[in-house]
Amino acid sequence: MHFIPEELDDYVVTHSENEPILLQQLNRETNQKILQPRMLSGHYQGRLLSILTKLINPKHILEIGTYTGYSALCLAEGMQANGELHTIDINEELCDIQRKYFDKSGYGKQIFQHIGNALDIIPEMELNFDLVFIDADKENYTNYFNCIIDKLNTGAVILSDNVLWSGKILDSKFQKDDLSTPALIAYNKILKNDDRIETVMLPIRDGLSISRKK
Repeated sequence: MHFIPEELDDYVVTHSENEPILLQQLNRETNQKILQPRMLSGHYQGRLLSILTKLINPKHILEIGTYTGYSALCLAEGMQANGELHTIDINEELCDIQRKYFDKSGYGKQIFQHIGNALDIIPEMELNFDLVFIDADKENYTNYFNCIIDKLNTGAVILSDNVLWSGKILDSKFQKDDLSTPALIAYNKILKNDDRIETVMLPIRDGLSISRKK
């Protein structure tokens, strides 16, 4: 989704950092072989994730929603040399393509895959995190937030993707089977009102919120 004219959006992308070759390959393979390739973070958002994680320089990263591993590789670029990235996805079928590209990168031994329900997996982790990226089923965003908030170090950052949901968050009426839109509206209110964090929402692509734990 473009929130600025497409020509201007193209200019922004052109004048941002180039997409690394390995990620170009993963991007191409995802679009050729995997269902719903639009779920991929992609070049521009990937470079945004990369520069944010380089600024944060986290030791422990948690990603909720791996897909084919593109965003995990972007997040790993700013991870500390002795850091770890734990990424969770419910789809076991994508494990092989994730691992193939993780191992091709310089971060393979630092990226740990977890398969299953994040709400079951996270409470069992004996780690506190410096950075969390949430990009999974929208209906559970609030549940994910409640699950991770006490596992964040002071100053830790939560990145929440798709918070504008193609503009649907402005709709006053939802389809009966639309669970994602009201869930995201509720989640966005939590990010705004929870006094444990401070949040800025960015109108980039489908919306990205940056929240910092006080």
